[in-house]
Amino acid sequence: QVQLVESGGGLVQAGGSLRLSCAASGSVSSIYAMGWYRQAPGKQRELVARITVSGSTNYADSVRGRFTISRDKIKNTVYLQMNSLKPEDTAVYYCTAVRMGPDSWGQGTQVTVSS
Repeated sequence: QVQLVESGGGLVQAGGSLRLSCAASGSVSSIYAMGWYRQAPGKQRELVARITVSGSTNYADSVRGRFTISRDKIKNTVYLQMNSLKPEDTAVYYCTAVRMGPDSWGQGTQVTVSS
């Protein structure tokens, strides 16, 4: 199995920046892609960004141009750089790893953006 640990959440003012980190351990060789989801109160969980083993990336329309997903192959860590944050970005952010076995999820990290 794969274990994921997120970090980097916090409270920032609108227009500020945060960088989230997700460290993977366990059967990391089985991971095909990793991504970030978020869920705000009263909202459905949505895909924010994802990156495959080959380096291909995808972004939600709401964050494209503001957020950047990247990876460190040696450290088995994926990052989400979040710039120009808006109050509507406030949510719990979850890291996920996609593999041939069951998908893995982190426990989430809270991001709060004040107006």
